[in-house]
Amino acid sequence: MEKTRGRRILKRVLWSLAIVVVLAVGGVVAWSQIGVMAAEPEPLATVQENPQITVTDADQGIVLEPVDGESDVGLVFIPGAKVDPWAYAAILQGLVEDGVTVVITRPWLNLAFFDPRGLDAFTSAAPEVDVWAVGGHSLGGVRACQLAPDADALVLFGSYCANDLSQSGLPVLSISGSEDGLSTADKIADARDELPADAEMVEIDGASHASFGDYGPQDGDGTPTISAEEMHAEVTRLVDDFLAPLTP
Repeated sequence: MEKTRGRRILKRVLWSLAIVVVLAVGGVVAWSQIGVMAAEPEPLATVQENPQITVTDADQGIVLEPVDGESDVGLVFIPGAKVDPWAYAAILQGLVEDGVTVVITRPWLNLAFFDPRGLDAFTSAAPEVDVWAVGGHSLGGVRACQLAPDADALVLFGSYCANDLSQSGLPVLSISGSEDGLSTADKIADARDELPADAEMVEIDGASHASFGDYGPQDGDGTPTISAEEMHAEVTRLVDDFLAPLTP
């Protein structure tokens, strides 16, 4: 009788644990799909209608290429948490016009930390490109830091690293915003030691956290004083100058 009773109790415990796990997983999945910040239609339309750019909705992600196919350098870009990947197309289109191939990833569950894929899962979208930088916005930048050892350079957009790249010798550009209420100046400064000593640290005056994409205001963020057009142009200039020495 005691053994039978023990088995029943164990079975109930195991079933209870299984239910808790299923509910937890279901909760995470549901949360990841609720409140995703959508791409603003007007900036996205400028990319889709741009005669200098080829836009491909590929398995690897959103691929933006110069229409002539001439590209020596690529950038794998990882979106921020719960931000529509298309929201970054407009801010990156200037790079594509200047000859950079861009692959914007689609993180699993809209959260980069849940996406275990390596860098080659994205660079395979443009096998003719030999030199690849990896970058990302916010949480996407934290994930980009983890993939950076397999890349030729790292670009952070309103983000910082949580892993140590200080001895990597990797070229790094960190772009931040003076009005960023999420990846604040203090947070970026606290993580500065994770980057190589010669990393380029640039703060764009007037830029907020959401200025690095086109998805509208974000809770907890500051108020930008720079226009989207000015922000796009400044990011293009900074990243172009950074990537230029990498061009074969």
